[in-house]
Amino acid sequence: MQETGPVRDVVDEALTARVTVDEHGAVTGWNDGAEALLGYRAGDVLGRPAGVLLAEAPAAPEAPPFAQLPRWHGELVLRHRDGRRVRARVLAHHRMPESPESGGGEWLVVSALTGREPEPADEDLVSWSFTQSPACALALYDTGLRLRRANAEMERSTALTEGDMRGLRVPEIVDMEEGELAEQDMIQALATGRPQYRENYLRTAGELREHAWSVVVAPLLDAGGRTRGVCLTAHDITEQFWARKRLQLIAEAGRRIGSTLDVTRTAQELADVAVPDLADFISIDLLASLDGGDGGDGGGGGAGEAEFAGAGSTGGSLVLRRVAHQSVLPGIPEAAVAPGGTDEYPEGSPPAESVRSGRSLLHRMTDPEVVDWAARHPLRAARIHEFGFHSVMTVPLTARGVILGVVVLVRHRHPDAFQRDDLVLAEELAARAAVCIDNARRYTRERGTAVTLQRSLLPQRLPDQVAVEVASRYLPAGARAGVGGDWFDVIPLSGARVALVVGDVVGHGIHAAATMGRLRTAVRTLADIDLPPDELLTHLDDLVARLAGDGHGSDWASETTGGGSGMLLSSGGVGATCLYAVYDPVSRRCTLARAGHPLPVVVSPDGTVELVDLPSGPPLGLGGLPFEAAEIDLPEGSLLVLYTDGLIASRDTDVDDAVSRLCQALTRPAASLDVLCDSVLGATLPHRPTDDVALLVARTRALDSTRVAVWDIAPDPAAVAEVRKNAVGQLDRWGLTDAAFVTELVVSELVTNAIRHAEPPVQLRLIHDRSLICEVSDASSTAPHMRRARSYDEGGRGLLLVAQLTQRWGTRPTATGKTIWAEQDVPSGTP
Repeated sequence: MQETGPVRDVVDEALTARVTVDEHGAVTGWNDGAEALLGYRAGDVLGRPAGVLLAEAPAAPEAPPFAQLPRWHGELVLRHRDGRRVRARVLAHHRMPESPESGGGEWLVVSALTGREPEPADEDLVSWSFTQSPACALALYDTGLRLRRANAEMERSTALTEGDMRGLRVPEIVDMEEGELAEQDMIQALATGRPQYRENYLRTAGELREHAWSVVVAPLLDAGGRTRGVCLTAHDITEQFWARKRLQLIAEAGRRIGSTLDVTRTAQELADVAVPDLADFISIDLLASLDGGDGGDGGGGGAGEAEFAGAGSTGGSLVLRRVAHQSVLPGIPEAAVAPGGTDEYPEGSPPAESVRSGRSLLHRMTDPEVVDWAARHPLRAARIHEFGFHSVMTVPLTARGVILGVVVLVRHRHPDAFQRDDLVLAEELAARAAVCIDNARRYTRERGTAVTLQRSLLPQRLPDQVAVEVASRYLPAGARAGVGGDWFDVIPLSGARVALVVGDVVGHGIHAAATMGRLRTAVRTLADIDLPPDELLTHLDDLVARLAGDGHGSDWASETTGGGSGMLLSSGGVGATCLYAVYDPVSRRCTLARAGHPLPVVVSPDGTVELVDLPSGPPLGLGGLPFEAAEIDLPEGSLLVLYTDGLIASRDTDVDDAVSRLCQALTRPAASLDVLCDSVLGATLPHRPTDDVALLVARTRALDSTRVAVWDIAPDPAAVAEVRKNAVGQLDRWGLTDAAFVTELVVSELVTNAIRHAEPPVQLRLIHDRSLICEVSDASSTAPHMRRARSYDEGGRGLLLVAQLTQRWGTRPTATGKTIWAEQDVPSGTP
């Protein structure tokens, strides 16, 4: 290769012997330096085998096959044209072919004709390179650790001349901890004979900016291997250091920012990450217009700029609310606005301009914009002067194309002013935080909607009834889990009975709360027609399956946290659990059925606690699987405890242990059921629950036998008169003579219908509860219904008459047929 241009003007090509050899060993290139070395002209050797130039073959270990080497170097014995032997140091480079079709490439072989031995001028080159090298700071120390030589870069970094430093130790030159560490490294190098490495971070003398240095301390040995001194080399790695710090800060931000779905805490996490590594003081302000939660739901803005999330302004000013701030100084004395407070930022001020333009801004405190801003706010101006602010950055908080607020970062302790790289880092941190803040804001709004919906769907107060005394608690999950679908209910039934219900819908959020409301409504509707517990759950199971089939649960998979007892049936499915119990204060019997729900607990009057052994039943929504009911006797004064699994199940709690704590809490004396509920929650939930908790505690009452009258009726129309007489007599004994007329008509109609249209046995029961209840039972499963009687019809007006004379009436199935009942209100003071 022939050198051309400026290189040729400087380099004497003839001082290097340059030869090229192809893959077959033939000489393909020969320069003037090669002719000077061996005496051959180019025409004498081109195309000939290179081997003819060797006076003797090199030793085998020194010359592996060329094809396996990228480079070879060593000494060769060559043959001069005049026949003498020439020893030459050779360096050979293997040049790979440009393409497979080009063959195996070639070798470039070079050998220097001059400079083989050191020259006197070389010592001057060494000295000049040492003193003038700009690559690093160099200093030589003797074995007494006293400086002997220092180069120009070392002189610049210490702002001292070599003469100023000669004879001094490192700690005497650098009067800080880094000097002591460097001397310790020197001692270690002298003792071990090995180099020592360290990174230091200190301010270069005469400069405001701090520098990071990579320092190497190495022993200097003479030809005999004796240590003669120490060399200290320091490379300025400030840019690499800050780049690494920025990456570490971004990684730390990813780990710490957004740990919760709380706006204030997320903003504070950003502040804690940025101080002190990036700024000495930081404030995070959000648009005051976001307080109502109705701004900033849109998508991206137009024209490449973020959308303004709300006016938030008074006149030409921008109103911002302080969400969080942080400082390197205790107590954050730089702040001119307290957390939660608002401030007006005038038009043209850096924060206002960042919000309005959607761009980050970098300013010195002497810039006109900042001076004018401070002049309009005396307190802020005083803070700037008192703490010596020297540079500021304002970065808009932008998420999903919407501007939510602004981050203001200030330096006063850190000597370096903010640079463009700092602004890029601040934008990265603000972008991460803005998304988390927007998520938290949206979640807070949705959670508030769900809480409002849920509370409107749960019982506002429990209904009056005499069968049980009840107390309840509903405890929502922590903020991260969100509002769930747990519910409870107390439903008065006919015959002085009461239904107790507890249920749990899978998932969290508005969908869970809405579905809970639908299921609660369905349970009350099914309870109104007096279905037995197992049949009621069967109908409820069909409803849940239809909800899933209609796609009402299609968004639930992303909302489910797995904390509820309900189960996700399939992708997009709806699942729930439920326990339904009916207690009869007359018979003191309770009928229960459950659909995948935790077992209820019964506490007998003597304090014995046990779980009710109920068939489990599948969760609601599976469809086609049967539910089984069980009956238990509950003496008066027994406690029946129903709950959702948030009370006993969590990631950190063993279910058996939680059930044991529940049972123990139920045995402790309590002044009231409300106190007992609080005691149970305190014993089973030492921390805020991760899932919603519904708890319903009922103490059973019994209806005295003197308030119930029963007659078996012969299937003969003639028996109706006797039945009316017995009923009127019983009312007289109860002091309900005012209700005798209506009761006589109701008894007559219901008993007559049973004798005529139903099957025996027929039975009449009067119950004196808070109302007067008349019940007629028979063995027919056919339910009666009202019909419109024409003017010439002889019958058909009985049930219409019953409906007009009583407050409520209905029919319910029984194990042997049905019961038709009617209720009349009676004076509350009646015994």
